[in-house]
Amino acid sequence: MVEIRAATSADAQLVSEFGARTFRNAFAEQNTTDDTEAYLHDSFSAAKQLAEIQNVDWRTLIAEIDGTAVGYVQVCNEKGPECIASRDRCVELRRIYVDKDWHGQRIGEKLLEAAKDAARSLGATTMWLGVWQKNEAAQRFYRRHGFRRVGAKIFQVGADPQRDDVLLCELDADILL
Repeated sequence: MVEIRAATSADAQLVSEFGARTFRNAFAEQNTTDDTEAYLHDSFSAAKQLAEIQNVDWRTLIAEIDGTAVGYVQVCNEKGPECIASRDRCVELRRIYVDKDWHGQRIGEKLLEAAKDAARSLGATTMWLGVWQKNEAAQRFYRRHGFRRVGAKIFQVGADPQRDDVLLCELDADILL
């Protein structure tokens, strides 16, 4: 059974290692080694994860099965890009990763639902995210869960500026499509 809990300061190293491993598994083949490693260095240090976990405007949630981390999600209370018309009560779904051994077990759906609840706890009425335009599986997943494309933005992976679609979801319209 999947249990989702709030990360604590003691989880910073776990989130750092888990995030780096799952990002590498998902995207290393589509990026150069230098770009991947630069992104991992900038984004997944234990110190950075600790700061994110301790930030009152962030929520980091860990999915566990029998005490083993199988996924995590991060939501942050930061205004979205210009393509989002009403940005005041909108939070970002920053990361949602599930270990590849657990894909297909609906853990992503459970994490997304927990992320929506976390967003509501931050006072949000909408949630946005950036998803790589080449990640078709993720695009389908988010659309099934009420997200729609509202624009695009650049996501920097090392020296490579990549294009992300910006997707938006109304939090009071949680309809599985």
